Amino acid sequence: MSLRVIFAGTPEFATYPLQALIQSEHQVVAAFTQPDRPAGRGNKLTPPPVKVLAEQNGIPVHQPLSLKTPEAQELIAQYKADVMVVVAYGLLLPQAVLDVPRYGCLNIHGSLLPRWRGAAPIARAIEAGDKQTGIDIMKMDAGLDTGDILARAVLPILPSDTQQQVHDSLAPMGAQLLMTVLSDLPHFLAQAKAQPSEGICYAHKLSKIEGKIDWMQSATQIVRKIRAFAPWPGSFCHWGEQVLKVGMAEVVNEQSHQAPGSVLGLTEQGLLVNTADGIVALQQLQRTGGKMLPVHEFSKGCDLSGQQFS
Repeated sequence: MSLRVIFAGTPEFATYPLQALIQSEHQVVAAFTQPDRPAGRGNKLTPPPVKVLAEQNGIPVHQPLSLKTPEAQELIAQYKADVMVVVAYGLLLPQAVLDVPRYGCLNIHGSLLPRWRGAAPIARAIEAGDKQTGIDIMKMDAGLDTGDILARAVLPILPSDTQQQVHDSLAPMGAQLLMTVLSDLPHFLAQAKAQPSEGICYAHKLSKIEGKIDWMQSATQIVRKIRAFAPWPGSFCHWGEQVLKVGMAEVVNEQSHQAPGSVLGLTEQGLLVNTADGIVALQQLQRTGGKMLPVHEFSKGCDLSGQQFS
């Protein structure tokens, strides 16, 4: 069954299902995405990844600031779509839009709902120490990630996984699961299941200030956050007046009586820093304006032993 599809998405994560749709029997009649925004050191106006891919394939692109206006809703209706696929779009879909496509609107969400509804499900799952995550495809309703579930795929979260690694595993899984659902959409819609009313939690949007390491937390909590915030917004600490960005890190199964934030020394595992409970081995550090370096290279000519991070 070939479907007329409107696609709505913005970041790289959304390009995987869009590419799968382009290569499929279905027809992507339009792409909706966020407006171009400044990015990079030069603050140059940059199109979102979905716009780039859509334009490369001759798909009409629209970048409205809202879908609540009559103009935006009329535009969507003009495409006479069978279904609208929404992936990390960044705009709320009012009921007037949800009702337009023949089969409604589907969302690809990077968590096992109802756990981690909201903007940053991958990072929040890692930060919380979840053992698994996955992809849910749901029939959208007017709530925030509250729709009925059509299909699910589960992914284990490994102890060393970063946000980027989990993202790179989930993105193609979402594309593959979408193709399965669209191959027999009426069947999957008929079999959709309501989300449980228990276990609901929200994955609030990430902020840069959250990346500041709190050495009064445990080593386990700190390492989870470093992994969860890699590559964005990143984790950092202060060394005197300097801001140090932290790349990879791991927990060391030892204890120290030094104050939290005390640098204990450099070993094969990394630069050891004490916490309120346990020791963290920092493996990559970056000064402001510099490059992210392995700590052994960073520490050349710069003995951090005995220093205090805050």
